[in-house]
Amino acid sequence: MAINLKTPVVESREQRLGTIIAWDGTASELAEESGYARGSCAGCGPKARKLCEIRGPFTQGSICSEMMVECQAGNVRDAVTVQHSPIGCGVGQVIYNSIFRNGLAARGLPVQNLHLISTNLREKDMVYGGLDKLERSVRDAFERHHPKAIFIATSCATGIIGDDVDGAASKLEAELGIPVIPLHCEGFKSKHWSTGFDATQHGIVRQIVKKNPKKQEDLVNVINLWGSDVFTPMLAELGLRTNYVVDMATVDELAQLSEAVATVSHCYTLASYMAQALEQEYGVIEVKAPQPYGTAGTDAWLREIGRVTHREEKAEAYIEKEHARIAPKLAELREKLKGIKGYVATGSAYAHAMVEVLRELGVQVDGSLVFHHDPVYDSQDPRQDTLSHMVDNAGEVENFSVSNRQQYQFYALLQKVHPDFIIIRHNGLAPLASRLGIPAIPLGDEHHPLGYQGLLNLGESILDVLAHKKFHQDLAAHARLPYRKEWLAEPDPYILARESANH
Repeated sequence: MAINLKTPVVESREQRLGTIIAWDGTASELAEESGYARGSCAGCGPKARKLCEIRGPFTQGSICSEMMVECQAGNVRDAVTVQHSPIGCGVGQVIYNSIFRNGLAARGLPVQNLHLISTNLREKDMVYGGLDKLERSVRDAFERHHPKAIFIATSCATGIIGDDVDGAASKLEAELGIPVIPLHCEGFKSKHWSTGFDATQHGIVRQIVKKNPKKQEDLVNVINLWGSDVFTPMLAELGLRTNYVVDMATVDELAQLSEAVATVSHCYTLASYMAQALEQEYGVIEVKAPQPYGTAGTDAWLREIGRVTHREEKAEAYIEKEHARIAPKLAELREKLKGIKGYVATGSAYAHAMVEVLRELGVQVDGSLVFHHDPVYDSQDPRQDTLSHMVDNAGEVENFSVSNRQQYQFYALLQKVHPDFIIIRHNGLAPLASRLGIPAIPLGDEHHPLGYQGLLNLGESILDVLAHKKFHQDLAAHARLPYRKEWLAEPDPYILARESANH
C-alpha cells in the first residue's frame, strides 16, 4: 500500500485502513472479518478493508485528530506548533504540558514547557478568514522562540473557512528560512483520533527528514510517546543505538530518521504510518514482527531486529539470558495471580499486547475494550497482525468490543465479565470502574509492561492495585451512577445503535 507524500493532506485511517470505532463479538471473529493474517478478505479494496461497523446515534465523549497533533508535533523540543483554531481547541495544552514535563524528567532531559500557540479564531475570522492572524502568529512564534521548525495544525474551523494554510506555510517558510509544516488534522475528517498521529508523521517525513541520508548502520528509530527509556538498554545488548521520536525529540533527531537502519515502536497504532513511509522512501526497514510484550512477542521482535541488523547471535544470547533471569519471579507471580480476572481497555494494538501479557501471568481475561480497530496496518504484512497473534498465542477473548471511550457503554461491558481490576490507558473511564468497586491500573508510562522486565512490572502492579481493592469496594457501596435503572439493567451496551439502525 503506497503512502502518498506528494500531497500535504494525509489520507484518513478510514480511507487507508478501513478503521472502525464500534464493534462487538469475539476476538477471533474480528480477526476473521479483518482478513489480515487469518481468513480471507472478500470485501477488501485496493486500500481499506471493509468491516461491518455498529453505528451509534451519538457520541458521549471522545477526542480528535487535532489533539493528537498537539501531543505529537507540540512535543518536539525545539519546534513550535501553531494551532490555527478557536482557543477552545487548545484546551489539551494544559494536560499535555504536564505530561511533557514529566516525560522529559523521566528521560533525564531538560524540563521545559510546550511551545504551543493558538491563533484564537473568533466569529469575525469565521466570516472574513483568519490568514492574517495565522501569519502574525507564526512570525511571533519565530521571534519569541527561535525554533528550528514550525508546525501549523489546522482545525474544524479552518476547514470550514477554507483558509489557504498550505500557501501561507510556503510563503512563511521562504521568509523565515526554516521548515513551516502544515498538518491537516480537522477533527471532522476522521472519526478516530489516531489519524492525528499520521498527520504529524506525514508532515515530518515530507519536510524535515534528510532527503539524501548518510546511513548509520547501528541507529534504530523508536517511535513512541512519553514512556521511560527501556529501549536503549534492550537494543544496546545488540550493539544498537536508539533515536526516540516523535515526542520529546529535537528537529535534528527527526531529521536523522532517514539515516537509521530500522524502525521499531511500542505500538503499531502509533507507528504504522511513519515506519512504512520511511521504508518506502528511504529504505529504513520497518521491523515486522509481533510487538515486544510477553515472552513470545519479545522473542520474535528481538529475533527480527537481529535478522535485519545482522546481529542474530547477539539477539539469541540476550533472549537466553533474559529467559533465565525472569523465570523464578515469573513463576512466583503466576502462583500469586491464580484465579484473578483482568480486563483491558486501551488502544487497539496495545490492548492485544496487554491481553497476551496478562494471560502469560496466569490472569484470566474474559473481555477487552479497544478504542478503535485497524483491520490492517500500512505495511499489510501479516507478521504485524497483532490481533491474530493475540488469538493464536494467548487464546480467545469472548467479549471483545470496539468503542471510542463511550462511558455509557462501559458499565454494561464490565458487567459482562466482572473483573477484579482493569488496565487502562486513557483514564477517563477509570472513575466509572472505581464506582463499581473495580480498581484500575492506569498505564501512564506506556513502556511499563514492555519486554521481559515488563512482564514482571505488570505482575507487581496487579498485586499492588489488588491490595487497595477494599477502598474501591467501599467507594462502590456509597457511590451512585448517573444513569437510569432501565439503562443499568440493559445487558447490551450497543442497544441504542441497533435500535437506531432498525428505524
